Amino acid sequence: MTDDLALAERAARAAGEVLMSYFGHAAEGLDVKSSPTDPVSDADREAEEVIHRILAEERPDDGIIGEEGARTAPANGRTWIVDPLDGTVNFLYGMRTWAVSIALEDPDGLAVGVVLNPVDDECFRAVRGEGAAMNGRRIHVTECPSLDRAMVATGFSYEADQRARQAELLTRLLPRVRDIRRAGAAALDLAYVACGRVDAFYERGLKRWDEAAGRLLVEEAGGVVSDLRGEPHGVLAAATPALAALLEQVVDQGLDLGVGEAALE
Repeated sequence: MTDDLALAERAARAAGEVLMSYFGHAAEGLDVKSSPTDPVSDADREAEEVIHRILAEERPDDGIIGEEGARTAPANGRTWIVDPLDGTVNFLYGMRTWAVSIALEDPDGLAVGVVLNPVDDECFRAVRGEGAAMNGRRIHVTECPSLDRAMVATGFSYEADQRARQAELLTRLLPRVRDIRRAGAAALDLAYVACGRVDAFYERGLKRWDEAAGRLLVEEAGGVVSDLRGEPHGVLAAATPALAALLEQVVDQGLDLGVGEAALE
């Protein structure tokens, strides 16, 4: 899968060049998707077009699923999962925390993952069974075993009712952990779990393109990733199985069941 990894990075960097040409300037072609606070712009669309073109030329039999609408059915059981710009709100506000995310899935599962932050020139890469790296340096999750010592990353939905439930959970979780971080780009949150910048991450309302590449990064860096039960779809990633179990219990109770404070004691 070395050639596939190199292709994924090349496509991500090509998209990154497109995005950097827009970054810091007034948004062009601005529109919204799931809600008035869920934007998309010409930068997202053009970045996906570049990725789609490169992948289609190099791997014509592979399928492609992109956030901005790219859809190609696979002829060989392999599908590329693409988020051309994860963290669009950050991007539009001129904040540095955004990324290109590209994953390859085959009949055996996730095979290749690349998450690129063009602003900081940080490229996180993983291949199934071969570990994970950032800019060529091997990375590994932390050894954090407990919630009270954990730096936990999270993200929030664009839907108001879901945000209200997430805020309620946050008030219960915050006293139990070292601290909370909200970067605004799930792909980078997962990459940061993989390289030890945070100990864990959870978020509901994610799509496959938000988490596919990051999921492989965490797993290949020695971490644990699981799907949160219920709807909307969510992902929880942690450095250790013990930490994952503790965090998942609180997140499941708070978001799925809407239980009171006593049930979270």
